[in-house]
Amino acid sequence: MKYLKFTQYIYLVAAIIFAIRAAEIWDKEREQAYLFLGITALSIFMFFFRRKFAKKFEDRNTNS
Repeated sequence: MKYLKFTQYIYLVAAIIFAIRAAEIWDKEREQAYLFLGITALSIFMFFFRRKFAKKFEDRNTNS
């Protein structure tokens, strides 16, 4: 299950991309920028959630 260590970083990359996109369109399309900021927040949350889950999964496998 080594892929769990790498998939969590996909969320960080997505958060960076959506934050940059939100900054680009902030003056032109404010509503869409808020949507991108929401996706950014969700991606950051998912990064920490997956990181915690991967750590739990790893600890459970080492204890067994």
